[in-house]
Amino acid sequence: MKNKKRVIIPIGPYHPLLEEPEFFSLYCDGETVVDVEWEAGYNHRAIEKLSESKHWDQVTFLVERICGICSTSHPFAYCNAVEDILGITVPERAKYIRSIIGEMERIHSHLLWVGLAGHFLGYNTVFMWAWKYRETILDMFEMITGNRNHYAMFRIGGVRRDIEDGDIPSLRKVLGEMEGKLEMLTRAVLDDPVLAVRLKGVGVLTRRDIKDFGAVGPVARASGVDFDVRKDDPYAAYPLVKWKVITTGNGDVFDKAVVRLLETFESVSIIRQCLDAIEGKKGEIENQVREVPAGQGIGRHEAPRGECFHYVRSDGANSPVRHKIRAPSYVNIPTFKASCTGQTISDVAIILAGVDPCYCCTERVAVYDAGNKKKLYGFPELVEMSRKKTERIIKGEMK
Repeated sequence: MKNKKRVIIPIGPYHPLLEEPEFFSLYCDGETVVDVEWEAGYNHRAIEKLSESKHWDQVTFLVERICGICSTSHPFAYCNAVEDILGITVPERAKYIRSIIGEMERIHSHLLWVGLAGHFLGYNTVFMWAWKYRETILDMFEMITGNRNHYAMFRIGGVRRDIEDGDIPSLRKVLGEMEGKLEMLTRAVLDDPVLAVRLKGVGVLTRRDIKDFGAVGPVARASGVDFDVRKDDPYAAYPLVKWKVITTGNGDVFDKAVVRLLETFESVSIIRQCLDAIEGKKGEIENQVREVPAGQGIGRHEAPRGECFHYVRSDGANSPVRHKIRAPSYVNIPTFKASCTGQTISDVAIILAGVDPCYCCTERVAVYDAGNKKKLYGFPELVEMSRKKTERIIKGEMK
């Protein structure tokens, strides 16, 4: 075995496993994966740069399109960041509505993942069940916001639409039906001996791995790391309702499925409590914001995949002067280095899927001279340029 030449197996940029273009190189010794390399940047759309040319309110719609699955996560974090600059809190009713939208998105995102995981394993019954039940959540979104995706609910200072009392009984009914379906789906997945054999002990990440890579969300909580922005840095209505952080200790793909499935029940509970808090009551749904003063702010949100982080800097004009975005997938995807090494090639697909990667959230870019076909700036150079520009902005050298 030692004398055999290592084989490189490419996955991507276009591959049946990948919903979006991305590139992985598997270095294999026989059937065993000995190393993994990942190349980001196949989905560059210049979101951060475009933000600098948009009005503060327009940016909420721009960042909503970073990801189609967790499309409210980025507006949530962005609004938190700008409100940090403003030094304001949103009205209590808006806090509850924001949390309702955030938790509905968590349910639909986790169900989407469960379905895709079943599909990658050839368990298409789970795939069809999970996606069928997810449709109910999308119908709820349509009832509240008018949209099944890109809900356009968030604005700096609050939310754009209220939830009417007349819709709340229907929402409660849907939640009750959804809870029964979630219980059935969860039992079907967790009690299946074939899935247990297929997923337990596969793609293990230790607590040390989580800390070394800075992984977040269900990926971290499946390895026993009790970190959740909703608890550790409370915002919106999360400190106003009762719920618990779901953690397990094995760190394998099976535990990642357990965490996501059990989190959907916590989300149903949070939504119910938020509906109880706003039903039959009146209240403002936004603080009117006319101008954003000079300053800098950070916004965090526990997206379905983990912590979504936005840094925003203002010079007092009508647009951000700097907007930095870090989605959870950008720190979760590199864990493949640990979880895939030592595994067989046949397990790589489900291990890659186990972190629920969103590749369009990880856009990065290298700058080339097309005429000379020469790379001008790579990732290290762009990072250094970004740091120097940020320093100049802070010193007031750039207007």
